[in-house]
Amino acid sequence: MRIIRHQANGGSIQHAALLPDGSARRIDTVTIAIEKNGAFTNPVVAEQQTSTPFLPMRTKLSLLSLLASLTAARAQVPAEHVQDLSLPVSPAWPCVWPVGMMQHITIPRFTFGPGAFHRETIVLDEHTGTQWDAPAHFVPPPGSGLPGAGPMGLVTGEKVPVWQFVGEACVIDVTAHRDDAPGGSSFLIRPELVKAWEQKHRPLRAGDVVLFRSDYSDTYYQPLNRGGARFVVHPLTKRAPAWPAPAPETMKYLGEKGIMSAGLDGASMGPMPDLAVATHQAGGAFGMIWIECGSNFKALPPTGAFYALLPAKHAGGSGGEARVLAITEPKIATQLIAAARARRVTDVSVTLSKDLPVTWQGHGPGEEAQRYLAEPLNQFEKPRGPYMAWTHTFDSQAGTHVVTPAFTLPPPGFDAERFAPEIRELRSEFEKKHGPLGHSTETIDKLPLNRMIGTARVIDVTALRGTTDEKAWPASPLITARQVLDHEKAHGPIAAGEIVLFRTGYTDAKFKPLPDAPAMDECIAAPLAGKSEGWPALSPEAIALLAERGVRCAGIDAPTAGGVRPEASLMTYWTAAKHHLLLVEFLTGLGSVPEKGAWFLFAPIKIEGIRSGHGRALVLQP
Repeated sequence: MRIIRHQANGGSIQHAALLPDGSARRIDTVTIAIEKNGAFTNPVVAEQQTSTPFLPMRTKLSLLSLLASLTAARAQVPAEHVQDLSLPVSPAWPCVWPVGMMQHITIPRFTFGPGAFHRETIVLDEHTGTQWDAPAHFVPPPGSGLPGAGPMGLVTGEKVPVWQFVGEACVIDVTAHRDDAPGGSSFLIRPELVKAWEQKHRPLRAGDVVLFRSDYSDTYYQPLNRGGARFVVHPLTKRAPAWPAPAPETMKYLGEKGIMSAGLDGASMGPMPDLAVATHQAGGAFGMIWIECGSNFKALPPTGAFYALLPAKHAGGSGGEARVLAITEPKIATQLIAAARARRVTDVSVTLSKDLPVTWQGHGPGEEAQRYLAEPLNQFEKPRGPYMAWTHTFDSQAGTHVVTPAFTLPPPGFDAERFAPEIRELRSEFEKKHGPLGHSTETIDKLPLNRMIGTARVIDVTALRGTTDEKAWPASPLITARQVLDHEKAHGPIAAGEIVLFRTGYTDAKFKPLPDAPAMDECIAAPLAGKSEGWPALSPEAIALLAERGVRCAGIDAPTAGGVRPEASLMTYWTAAKHHLLLVEFLTGLGSVPEKGAWFLFAPIKIEGIRSGHGRALVLQP
């Protein structure tokens, strides 16, 4: 079955399903779609068909006329050209270093029934799954008196320039040496291998991201009950060879070539058994960063792919959990690589810190999400070793994050009678107007990454702030369809696949360190309590209009897209869920993003089974 849209004589848009017998049946819901090879299907909401075909396919002419008006939404980067280079994170996988680190835990904090949504508490060591190392991970701070200390020991995760997160992937194939070492040892990648790659392809230069491909994780990263101990435990116990990794002199060679970002698909950049510290410090001394536990490097050509590291933004972190991707569509990759080399990269994510208002504080007691907590696992302490690392506990929507339909749509088989009476009443009201809400199983780890990548369209709605009546607080100014239409009138129609970013200026103005108690922070707590105006919120009509335009992802520089009123917020999220539109919330710095033409990238950390997810949002300006 194929979903088509038709607008007759400038009237309202109608949706139809082209059936195998050549007829078309009208469907009452706006198409809720997931891209698959250019076509779209609807896994979220059951389509409501009328019993009478509204478009008899009697002539090829009428079919061609209808198809000419097809405006089905599609991502700007085809799914087959967005490569996920990240491993899944779950207690079922060997995602945590098995010595001295905090094990990963996901705990439901709120769930469906009696409430209307599901959100999680997450416990996560920085070096879990696909991860990155900031210089401060292994370089001690200056003045510490520790071996290898230097100024790069002050460069924690949030201080690394974001241009280091992007570049052209240069993939050095060492798969022939994956198991070419004794048990407990790594094959050493020496400068000669890098130089041989340069002779075959081209010299490495600043702006390149060097990725060592051994296919180690693709081969050995397996569920723990299916041999996952081979990934790290067996090398540590000398029962199997470890992953290939660069020798310290190789890191020095790369640093002298101007390489500031690297990676490998093994468990650590450090070679086993005794060169891990030396290799880390050799690269860190240059300010170099790298990923560990990468995956799927085989999907990349030796050169020419655009690489992006999208890590969590932990204050004071040694690096952290990350999502890593590559774009292999040649034209788009070339544009983005040029922007990366020119360092035209902007971070539009808020920093995660226990001293900042990064967590939903709720409308009252019992509604607060998990507070963001940071606890050092090691700070170059002699009993533990020469490295620094933290573990964090936080809500799945902490800081900059994406909200999926699964946040407010329960899984199949859920009994709606479990919802509280007031939630059932609201759902009934919504469904009378818009049709059944349905269910969703599309958790963060299942989201197509290309849905959150595209050219950005920035709609300035800063004028809405300060427009509510204080007597009506708590209240949020409403971003309506009118603002979207006015923007299109002035700046041209929104194209399918664009990422629409609503610039309110709210985060820039209100995201400040938490005040001393009993004062309320002015970003989240005070607006929820009706002590100040709420942040601008997206109306259901605005979201429906974006969906009609073919938008599959929108963002806002405010704590949430739904605003401060719980009932109105649910209507916003249900509308987004019904249209399968992703919402990236808690952005910042959108004033630095041009109105049109820049590329927006977001990807959540690949934690299995969660229904919202934190991550990093970047903007590149070709």
